[in-house]
Amino acid sequence: MVRSEPPVGAQEFIPSEARTLDALKSAAAGCRGCELYQDATQTVFGRGAAHARVVFVGEQPGDVEDQRGLPFVGPAGRLLREAVDDADIDPADVYITNAVKHFRFELRGKRRIHQNPGPAHIAACRPWLVAEFALLKPEIVVVLGATAAKALLGPQFRVTRSRGQLMPWPASAQHPEDFPVAQCQALATIHPSAVLRADDRDAAYRGLVDDLRVASGALHSPATRR
Repeated sequence: MVRSEPPVGAQEFIPSEARTLDALKSAAAGCRGCELYQDATQTVFGRGAAHARVVFVGEQPGDVEDQRGLPFVGPAGRLLREAVDDADIDPADVYITNAVKHFRFELRGKRRIHQNPGPAHIAACRPWLVAEFALLKPEIVVVLGATAAKALLGPQFRVTRSRGQLMPWPASAQHPEDFPVAQCQALATIHPSAVLRADDRDAAYRGLVDDLRVASGALHSPATRR
């Protein structure tokens, strides 16, 4: 679908009085900040505990997530849960969300084929990420893949160059002033869907787990332990 005017953005749909993640989730159900809502089944907001020590940020919901209304419940989500376990990160300490909250796809026959969100979609949806972070106090922010990296770390950031490296957060953000949270750390790695597409899945999976173990090590260090 081609739209002649730019997306209005999510900001006007975020209630100023929202004090909980559930309130944000309810408001996000009515978001019309870009055209993706027109074809998607529903908004797919983040999930997890408000006290989460680790915040994972992915790209966008896929077909299964769009139908179920929950992030990371499809094949990539199952793989991520395995990687989180293998990296010794407690799932109870995790909050997981996406840079874009609606599924962007191309219809081919009866199949809905994933399409990457464009810069306009990332920018339009970014206020939801900012609003989520305003209510979270993570110790580690894990950025999954290029789209999430563009949303949080800027268009020049390359996951392939900097994956698995601890960075200061929010100082490493493209606009750190948007994230008035306690100083913590961030780490970028590949999206789990990249593991599923890899020619050598075992090697790609080991690389993902190794990156997450860096995050896990930071969590368990005396400097970050709550």
